[in-house]
This record gives sequence, C-alpha cells and structure tokens, in this order.
Amino acid sequence: MKLCILGGGLTGLSLAKSLVKKGLSVDIFLSKKNLDFDSSRTIGISNDNLIYFNKEILDIKKLLWDIKKIEIYSDNLKSEKILNFENNNKTLFAILRNYELQSKLLTSLKKEKLCKFRNNFNYQLSSFKNYGLIINCENNNYFSKKYFARRLKKKYDSFAYTTILKHKKITNNVASQIFTKNGPLAFLPISELKTSVVYSIKGKKKINLEELIKKYNTKYSIINFGTSNFFELKSSNLRTYYHKNILAFGDLLHRLHPLAGQGFNMTIRDIQDLSNLIDLKLKNGLEIDNSICEDFQNITRHKNYLFSSGIDFIYEFFNLETKMNNNIISKSVRLIGKNKFLNSTFKYIANRGFRI
Repeated sequence: MKLCILGGGLTGLSLAKSLVKKGLSVDIFLSKKNLDFDSSRTIGISNDNLIYFNKEILDIKKLLWDIKKIEIYSDNLKSEKILNFENNNKTLFAILRNYELQSKLLTSLKKEKLCKFRNNFNYQLSSFKNYGLIINCENNNYFSKKYFARRLKKKYDSFAYTTILKHKKITNNVASQIFTKNGPLAFLPISELKTSVVYSIKGKKKINLEELIKKYNTKYSIINFGTSNFFELKSSNLRTYYHKNILAFGDLLHRLHPLAGQGFNMTIRDIQDLSNLIDLKLKNGLEIDNSICEDFQNITRHKNYLFSSGIDFIYEFFNLETKMNNNIISKSVRLIGKNKFLNSTFKYIANRGFRI
C-alpha cells in the first residue's frame, strides 16, 4: 500500500515520518523550493504537541530551546505587561530553527526503506493511479490551483520580517510579544546567546528593521543581526479539504497570522487526527484510500476554522486599539489576564487547541 506526499517542507516531511513509522510506504515529491532553507525562520511548538512529535514522529529534544514564560506588552501601556503566562517554571513551549528541523527530518527519512524521494512528476491524475491516497502539502502546484482554490482569504496589508539576534549571554527563557503601532513584534529566545525576532509591519514600505528592533529592545545587549527575510501576511481557510483521493494538508488547509506562532501547531494536531484515522483503518484491515478524506474533513475543519478565526480576532482586537489611539483595550486585557481561570484557559487552548 503506497501513499504519496506532494511537498518536502516541514509539513510533508513530518507527516511522512509519521506514516513510515506505521509501516506504510511513502513517496515524497520534492520541489526546488523545499530545498531552499531560510536560516532566519523559527517555529514554536506547544508542550502538548512536543510530547506527541517526540514520541510519534521524531525525537527532536536536542534541537529545542524551552520557553518558561510569555510576556505581552502594548505600545500604549509603555513598559507595563498586559498579559503574563507561566506555569511554575515548567515549559510552555519550545523554539527551534526551521532549517534544523527540516534537515533532521530529511536525514532520518533518507534512511527509511519505506520512503522514496522523487523530484519530477506529471501533474495528471493518471500518473498517480498507483497511490491509494495523495496528500498535497503545497500551496502553488497544479492540484492546489485546480482543486483547492476555493477558500476564505484575508490580506493583512502587512509583511513579516524575520532575523536572528546575536547578543551577550543571558538567562533566556522568556518570550515576549509587543503590540506596537507598526504591528506585533515577537522576541523568541533560541539560546542563551541568540534570539529570533518576528516583526509584522503594516504596509509595503522600506524599513530599517535593525533600528525598529533596537527601539523596542530592553533586554538584549545586541552584538549583531543575522540575515533578514520577509514575506507577505495572509490568512486563509480552505472550504473543501479533498478532491477524490487528493487530501489537502498543512498551510494549504489553514494559513494564520504569525503573531501567536500557532501555524505549525495546528498542522501537528492535523497529523495526529489523520494518524488516528489511519490507525483505525489498519486495525480493521481496511485500505488507506479516499474514504479517509471525508472523515478527516469532518473531524478537523470546524476546529481549524474556529481556531484560526480566534487568532485573527486577537490581531484585529489590538489593531483596533492602534486605530483608536488609546489604551482602553490594553487595560481591559490586563484585567482579564489577572483572572486565574481565564489565564489558564488561554494557556490550555494555546497548548492543545480545541481538544477535550
């Protein structure tokens, strides 16, 4: 029984590793884009997802930097925290560099006899007749444009700029997010000497990223800035998750604003849901075919839409304060954050999504 994955990014490789561990044969079709590693990008993985990833996909403990506390600030309240999340010095989530995870997954999969990499292929469905299930993890290939174009879209008129700060050694386990007048700015520690920065800035304009970061930096004695990159910010939710035996997956299903760092976390939860469905099929001696696509859509689509809508609400909530040019919203959020039940609820959703 062979399965096919289109795309060799983090999503495709993580899913492939999960499937191979079940004893399934997987062919991965790579594009040139999959081999272009961006050294400035990092991802955060929640504690619950880390447990699953390390056990069911690949042990990545050596790549991780633990975050024990999250602090949220607003331009309108200057240096006052509006939200604070921690759990008795336990890990809330961990940060790692995209290219390190991608390299480790590639290395691991190349050793698997059940996994084969293919670089060129014909996008005609007849070329995939030997695959029971085709999982499409790419946004811009033929199948995506032909079968998965109907989606709810939103442009933020913003670009996310990423870089890595090298700084003097400090105890560095606190992540911070500042809702600035230009857009949300995140400082995400990756070691005692380095911190990842993601700054989502409104409008397409030339900026001095280093000066903007220095303006809001109150913690780090910066030695130098790494290479910076940027990408346009959009959100989207796919209306239909499959066509025949082609299942859309990853960013093709849901794309989020990066302010909460939840994009890959949603994907890991999707991998877990798909994995559970496949386990059920195998347990009952059934083929892995197009029937699993509808089951996956029914289980995940409503949760994904609700979660991504929540992230968009957070962005618009703080964006409204900028437009109003006052601090009423920040003060209100600070009061809400002091409520122990609500604070715990926010942490639970960030960790597990909408899972009971």
